[in-house]
Amino acid sequence: MNALVRNEYAKMRRLHVVPVMALLMVGTSGLTMFYALLSGLLDHAASPDGHGWKMLFAGFGMAMSLAAPVLLAVIASRQVEVEHLGNGWLASSTSGHTPGRVCRAKFVSLALPVVAVTVMSGLLVVAFGTVMGVTAPVPGARWMAYVAALVVVNLAVLAFHVLLSAKVENQLVCIGVGVIGIFLAVFGQLFPAWLAHLLPWGHYPLTTQADFVGEQLVYFDPPGASVVVLALAGTALFWFVTDRFDRQEA
Repeated sequence: MNALVRNEYAKMRRLHVVPVMALLMVGTSGLTMFYALLSGLLDHAASPDGHGWKMLFAGFGMAMSLAAPVLLAVIASRQVEVEHLGNGWLASSTSGHTPGRVCRAKFVSLALPVVAVTVMSGLLVVAFGTVMGVTAPVPGARWMAYVAALVVVNLAVLAFHVLLSAKVENQLVCIGVGVIGIFLAVFGQLFPAWLAHLLPWGHYPLTTQADFVGEQLVYFDPPGASVVVLALAGTALFWFVTDRFDRQEA
């Protein structure tokens, strides 16, 4: 597995996947800052109740919903498409590496930088709030819990797209699903709770930490149980599907 992961990182450099990951960080952070400033962050920076942090929470959630679904689809698609174009599945099989094992290596190689990018995005937003003069104490525990939840959701979406890209040769289909994912993430709060829990993109609105209720901007309780279930179910499903890939011919 270590050799496979190193090979995937070599492919990643040639496929220019890193700039797309950087775009995920810059895009989510930039959209959050734009949303907060447009919502009057500077007018509420000195609010003692932490209204400025609520704005940044709400903006960060919206930014992730708008940017992450399609960019994660692009990242997974580029990393997997090379196997379809170069008959890489067969080449790997002749070397003793089954398709499922290759998919697991691709996920691991992509997961590490996706985690780093998600965490760095959260840190940039906190730094922006501090620079803009938000005087209330940083809600550190809430930020860490939210970023951890976003890491789980992003990895679940990434795993889904790795499997989809491996199964479907036409990568336009995979990108199209990512675009649909934006719709599901942005409007997922309007879905029944059971449906939002079944969809990986539905967890973006489920994990949102602040939003408007009427005219009031309020905090929401962290959905810890939902995130844990998503992590466990996603891991089990990813392992099950890649195990099925192992039993198929390349």
